[in-house]
Amino acid sequence: MCGIVGLYLKKPELEAQLGKLFEPMLHAMTDRGPDSAGFAIYGDEVADGWVKLTLQATDTGYAWAELMSQLEGHLGCSLDWFQNASAAVVKLHTGEAAARAALAELAPGVRIMSAGQSIEILKGMGLPEEISSRFGLAGMKGSHIIGHTRMATESAVTLEGSHPFSTGADLCLVHNGSLSNHFRLRQELKREGITFETDNDTEVAAGYLTWRLQQGDTLAQALDGALQGLDGFFTFAIGTRNGFAVIRDPIACKPAVLAETDDYVAMASEYQALASLPGIDKARVWEPAPATLYVWERESA
Repeated sequence: MCGIVGLYLKKPELEAQLGKLFEPMLHAMTDRGPDSAGFAIYGDEVADGWVKLTLQATDTGYAWAELMSQLEGHLGCSLDWFQNASAAVVKLHTGEAAARAALAELAPGVRIMSAGQSIEILKGMGLPEEISSRFGLAGMKGSHIIGHTRMATESAVTLEGSHPFSTGADLCLVHNGSLSNHFRLRQELKREGITFETDNDTEVAAGYLTWRLQQGDTLAQALDGALQGLDGFFTFAIGTRNGFAVIRDPIACKPAVLAETDDYVAMASEYQALASLPGIDKARVWEPAPATLYVWERESA
């Protein structure tokens, strides 16, 4: 049993409030996932030709400044970065492949949580309140965000098992449920060039979407394919650079609720996570239908 939450702001003038609005939503899912928590936030975009990476170490004492100096010298490009607890967000005037290769050589123990032009993924072990406080969630700005609280019923409590998962540029996914064909699918996707860093079935789902998008699918087409390609029970919340989507499997035994106003779209595993949002009493609130894609996107940047 896990909890998922998402918030998409329709109006740019509200983006300064994103973290403040989202934090109580994440906290409300503590009973569904007290072991670890994380979130993917979209905002603070870099220009074309740049890549933004979220890096995370196992402790807050990692020598980030030393790594950034080495990285700048190794790549010979401009970079900008800042530290956030056990994580660092770095913006590099180079390609993603070059950045990943340099980090693999200079810091193989550092995990790349996300890559793209907009996304930042921050996650860790502990109660949702501890994770949000650690990374300063309440003060964060952006256009949309998805989050997850995990109850580790089938594996150890580790950073590797924490959600969200990202396997493509600005793409991430959080998941409530389980997949029955993830081992076979993982092997097939590896043959297609998709790489994985953990044994989690949710990362396989993210990898499947990445592969479909690489084949030229739209997000809607990729998710429609997921209904056929992924066996098991799932409710997914998906983040992309331009938007936010929700889909449930055809049986839809995992709970989900959506709410929409003129200002936002919000999603959660339980209504209680939406109760703190302004105007929720006047929102359109409904349970997403099985095997039905719900997507909200801004115009392509």
